[in-house]
This record gives sequence, structure tokens and C-alpha cells, in this order.
Amino acid sequence: MSEIKILETRLEQVSQGGEILACERKSVAGSVSQRACVFCGSRVVLYPVCDALHIIHGPIGCAAYTWDIRGSVSSGPELHRMSFSTDLQENDVIYGGEKKLYKALCELIDQYHPKAAFIYSTCIAGLIGDDLNAVARRVEVEKGITVIPVQSEGFKGTKKDGYYAACEALFQLVGTQDDDSIGPHSINILGDFNIAGETWLIRDYYEKIGVEVVATVTGDGRVDDIRRCHGAKLNVVQCSGSMLTLAKMMEEEYGIPYIRVSYFGIEDMSKSLYCVAKFFDDAQIQERTQALVHDEVETMLPQLRKYKEDLQGKRAAVYTGGAFKAFSLIRSLRTLGMKTVIAGSQTGNPQDYALLRQLCDDGTVLLDDTNPLELARFVQEKKVDLFVGGVKERPIAYKLGIGFCDHNHERKECLAGYEGMLTFAREVHRSVMSPVWELTPRHRKSLYQRRREG
Repeated sequence: MSEIKILETRLEQVSQGGEILACERKSVAGSVSQRACVFCGSRVVLYPVCDALHIIHGPIGCAAYTWDIRGSVSSGPELHRMSFSTDLQENDVIYGGEKKLYKALCELIDQYHPKAAFIYSTCIAGLIGDDLNAVARRVEVEKGITVIPVQSEGFKGTKKDGYYAACEALFQLVGTQDDDSIGPHSINILGDFNIAGETWLIRDYYEKIGVEVVATVTGDGRVDDIRRCHGAKLNVVQCSGSMLTLAKMMEEEYGIPYIRVSYFGIEDMSKSLYCVAKFFDDAQIQERTQALVHDEVETMLPQLRKYKEDLQGKRAAVYTGGAFKAFSLIRSLRTLGMKTVIAGSQTGNPQDYALLRQLCDDGTVLLDDTNPLELARFVQEKKVDLFVGGVKERPIAYKLGIGFCDHNHERKECLAGYEGMLTFAREVHRSVMSPVWELTPRHRKSLYQRRREG
């Protein structure tokens, strides 16, 4: 695969020797970017709000992007698992789809009685000029619930722009309910989407150290909690790419400060708890935090050692949506004795890549908004043993005969927190050490030689 050439227009977004990496650019035509559209980004952020109605105003194909693809779970209502669409057809494109949207909203609200409704605009709705705001206002008056249009036409940009559209939609709910009963040591968890129940685990950690969680935005989210979340004293932002905009809006409007954290890996999970404890400057909270971290780390380190013995020196590639997650993955892999030789993201900024360069060893390949051919080339050149990515990267890894670990929203395993680190270590070990890789072309020759020597 070394003969694969990098497109000339992509060269500045590939760094192999420490040079500055260009980023925050539009995807190159013909590059087959791994990025998704604006609609995808808004859907990722909003759909975990469990008691809201989510309706897609567009062709039926867009409705395929639903709960089964992004498995956010709920402790109560499961309306978010239902995928509703206006299923725009040719006649709707010609004559407009506003009447169809109005009828669909009224029917669904009468049947499911949601706390609020989100209308997602798609490429077709944007092109034909349907007035979603007018339909939303009419339905609000008639049905008495909040109806929020999400300006998420796919052609407007990338997944990152969809995050912004989702934050604007959520901000319309914030501050619309009383916050009188909220205590002085209270936070909102922003940017965790409760994949495999991770939000429950993180909430439990915070409650154990004496911190009240007002709202989880949006994993296992509730409309009423979001309405009163302006009463929290601190916003704790996990997925900064998707939720930093909302945190900044709330800081400007309500004076709520925010911190950026990550819940993946021992180092970052511990740091997250300590940062929250430090913010409240309460001796009891700090003592509880120290005790919790000590107990969790003491329990898990002996279990990690057995995996580290086998994984020591193995080589990994990491490619994520947001760069902030990549930081935690590199640290977690280092805890397991593995070296990251390829790292990249779809939406990183200059500050992200500067930190990524500091975290990685010399010679690590950094990639911004890469494509399957580039990934295939560098994975083979660097002799990678494990690829950590999402559903789009899985076929690349398996076709090249290397282990794969799914760290995106499609997974069904909890990888956050201390328990999640053990799960991650176990999954990495099983993937890398599986004997099936000995039968792939890249290992077949060495297997034959060992048999001859044996």
C-alpha cells in the first residue's frame, strides 16, 4: 500500500515529521472524507433527549440515522428510539412540505404526548424553502408544547456545524423553568450521550463525592431538567466539540463557568473528579474524591497488569471524531504499554493538534480529516497492531488483518470511568492477541518461519 499517493491538496493535513498540521478546512472533493453532514451532527447531540419527539423533515433515507446506529440508552422514556420522518416525495418538493409536516407533528404529539418536539431540517427541506419556524409556532399554539426547529440542512457544512445547530436548539429550552431547589454544589454534565449507560456511571461518581447533578445534556436527558439546568453552579463538558458552544452560551447568559474534562482512562477520569472538587473548594468533597479515586485505582491496577504484559510494545492507530477523545485514548493505551503511531480526528483545531503532538512520540503520523486510502497506507507503513476508531474505520482494519476496537457511539460496551477502563483493556487485549491475525497475509510468512524453526 506504500504506492498509495496522498492528494496534493491534502498534503498540509498530514504531518509525519513534526511539521504544523493544517486543519479546520472544508473536505477535499474526491478525498472520500470520513466526516458526516450537518444533520448527522445535530442528530448525535439531540436524539438522546428521551422524552422529546424527534421528527425529520426530509426524505426517508435520513431517518435511517436513528437509535440503532447511536445506542444511547434511557432510564425512563424511550421516545427517542422512535424514528419519525415526513418522507418527502417528488410532489412535496414541487408544492412544498409544510402541510405534511404540520399534520405529522399534530398526529405524533396527540399519540405520544412528548415534553417537547425537535424538527430536523434536511437538505431537501432547505432547498425547497419550507418555513419550519412558522409550522413550529402554529403547532406550539395549538398543542401547548415547545416545538423547536433545528437548522441542520446537510449541505451547510460538516458534522461540527450540526453541533452548533443542536446547541442553539437546546439553548431555547434552558432557563424556561424555576431553579429554586438546586443546591450550592451542583453541576450539569454536558457532552456525554449515555452510550451503554456511561452517564449513569459518571453521575454515580459525582453523587458519591457529594455533588448534585442537575441535568445530563443530553445522555438520558429530560426536557424539564434542561429547562432548569441554568441553576447549576458549573458546567462539566465532556465532548467539547459538540457541547462547548452551549457551555459558552450559558456562561454568557447566566454566568455559569465551565471546565473541559474526559471520562476515558484512569488519568483523565481522576483528573475530572479532582477538577470538580477543586472548583467547589469544599473539604468534605475533596476528601471523598481522594478516597473514591484511591479505592478505584487500587482495585483496578492489578487487573490491568496482566493485560499490559501481553500488550507491551504493541502499536496502535487512533482516529476519532473530536480530538479531545484522542488525548484520553493515547493516555489509556500508554497505560497498557502500547505506543500510538498514528493519531487523527475529523474536527480538531490547531490547539488540539499541538497538544496531540506533545502527547505522541516522535515520528507519530498526525492526520486531519483523513480518508480510507491514507489510513490504509499509514496503518501498513507503521505496522499497526490495533486500530481504535468508529464504524467507518472497522472495515479498513479487518481488510488489512489487524485488531479493531470500536470507541464510537455504535458500541454496546461502557468504556468510560474506571470500570470502562477495565472493559477497554479487556477488549484491546482480546482484539490484539487473537490468534486469527496469524492467518492474515502480513503474518503468514513469520508463522511459516516459526513452524520451520520449531
